[in-house]
Amino acid sequence: MKIVLIKNGKVELRNENGSLARTIGGDAISADFNNAQSLIVITTIKGKCELRKENGSLVRTIGGDAISAKWYGSDIAITTTKGKTEIRKINGLLIRTL
Repeated sequence: MKIVLIKNGKVELRNENGSLARTIGGDAISADFNNAQSLIVITTIKGKCELRKENGSLVRTIGGDAISAKWYGSDIAITTTKGKTEIRKINGLLIRTL
C-alpha cells in the first residue's frame, strides 16, 4: 500500500515504510488514490483535476474550477469554487451536480 503526500506543490508517492517511491507533477493542492491504488486524481492550483496513473503519466484532465477532488467509489467527486460538488466518471463525463 502506498501513501500520497503533497510537499511544495508536488505529489509524493511513498511506500508503507515512508521511503519515497516517486514524485509527480507540480502545483498540486490535493491528491487521492483510487481503491486499487492504480490511479491518482490531483487538483492543481489552476483549478484543474488531473487523472494520472501510478507511474505519473497523465491519463486526462477533468473539469475546471476545482478546489479539491476525491474518489467516490469508481467515480470522482470534484468540489468547485462555486460550492457545488460534481460527480464525474473517470472519462470526465458529468453524472450529477450536488
